[in-house]
Amino acid sequence: MKSTSALALLAAGTAGLAARDLLQKQHSLKRNFPVLANARYLLEKIGPELRQYIVTSNDEERPFSRDQRSWVYASSKMENNYVGFGTDNDVERVEGYPIFKHRTFSDVSASTPTHHGEETPLPCAKVLGAARGRRHAFRPESVVNISSMSFGSLSGNAVHALNEGARLAGCMQLTGEGSLSPYHRQGGDLIFQIGTAYFGCRDDEGRFDLAKLQAVVESAPVKAIEIKLSQGAKPGLGGMLPAAKISREIAETRGIPQGEDCASPSRHTEFDDIDSMLDFVELLAAETGLPVGIKSAVGDLTFWEDLAEAMADGSRGVDFIAIDGGEGGTGAAPLVFTDAVALPFRLAFTRVYAIFAKAGLTDRVVWVGSGKLGLPENALVAFALGVDMVHVAREAMLAVGCIQAQQCHTDHCPTGVATQNQWLARGLDPTLKAQRVNNYIRTLRRDLLKVSEACGVWHPGLLTVGDVDLLLGNRKATALGEVYDYEPGWGRLGEEDAAAIIELMRRTAPSGEDEVVPAT
Repeated sequence: MKSTSALALLAAGTAGLAARDLLQKQHSLKRNFPVLANARYLLEKIGPELRQYIVTSNDEERPFSRDQRSWVYASSKMENNYVGFGTDNDVERVEGYPIFKHRTFSDVSASTPTHHGEETPLPCAKVLGAARGRRHAFRPESVVNISSMSFGSLSGNAVHALNEGARLAGCMQLTGEGSLSPYHRQGGDLIFQIGTAYFGCRDDEGRFDLAKLQAVVESAPVKAIEIKLSQGAKPGLGGMLPAAKISREIAETRGIPQGEDCASPSRHTEFDDIDSMLDFVELLAAETGLPVGIKSAVGDLTFWEDLAEAMADGSRGVDFIAIDGGEGGTGAAPLVFTDAVALPFRLAFTRVYAIFAKAGLTDRVVWVGSGKLGLPENALVAFALGVDMVHVAREAMLAVGCIQAQQCHTDHCPTGVATQNQWLARGLDPTLKAQRVNNYIRTLRRDLLKVSEACGVWHPGLLTVGDVDLLLGNRKATALGEVYDYEPGWGRLGEEDAAAIIELMRRTAPSGEDEVVPAT
């Protein structure tokens, strides 16, 4: 009887499904092949998961391959992130594959123990704000920091985990343009980001409010201010936060009304050229005492040429420049923007750096890179090109539990990272995940330090374009500087900064290591 009833239910369900398919008009495939056609749509829906776990090889997936994700996951859990048998990368055929040139003899040597270096401080080689004499200039404690991801784009639990993880790792977290939420207040140092909508520092009409900015930066451990001009994944494009996603918490955090769509303009309204932008920068720095910088993707170079020219006399200037590559991440953007607008990081950074190098201004700016730089080899190439710090976003999300489901824009993130769905977000334990963020940041810094030492220098900021070759399969290796048309001396720290960071690293080197200072 039970089997008969089950068969009857199955038959009734199949008949109902067939009737629905035959009567609907949206899908011709279902009308022509009722019931069977549903298998096609099911496979299409779970296609990303099938490719991710079954079909693709360890290096095929994008934006992060299985090997890259596995390294982040293992590092965040303090599991064995070593590999056996040798590389499975196609080094014989790949173009642009980076190779770091280790030195046979050096006064600095990389240590062998697996976790050695995770407790070694790895501060920025430059003092942020010193070149402009800011009142609260400081040396960032970490060359790796957590990039801009707003509360609203990420869940409160995810932001909480990232900030607590930043505190444990001794690094900074950028707030994202969604302002400084209660979840950012777990003790981690912050960089407050000002976007085009001025969330958190705007009046009732959406205009910038200096008094509100002063109040918010004084209410938390804000170390610097970043003005977001554009983002690598959607440059020149504003955002839309639909009313349905604006909770009471988000409305209070951003300073916007609840129940109404909130559109962010594509450009700032407080300035409209280089001159007025630098006036705005100097106003913020004077009123808060904090270093002030800009974040931008790179397209037309006229802006950067004009900025270098305006900074040449030293009377005004930004304290840091964060270059965001077009391969960077986003919560949601049109496909054409993520795929085809803004240069990828290496091209973007080298073009801007060259403009400032020709003007003799590179030592007066702290250079920040972002866009898939949370992986050791990518970050090390960036340091060799002249970056002073890297800001990591999606890699930190992976440490928090992201599985690259790529559902950020749907509010259905299955791991509770990029969603405002409370049921999904509850699955993310911020205390546990904070420790994983801490582990990941420390492991990344450890690998940066070990490779730097293998190349004979004390700090990744001391790497130069001469330390890296890019391969054209197994046919040719070209020096990094030659590939990007660097002139002699470009990408190197100034003598004072180099001497200062060597002394800092020498003093903090674990006992037993050789402390002879190498030539720079």
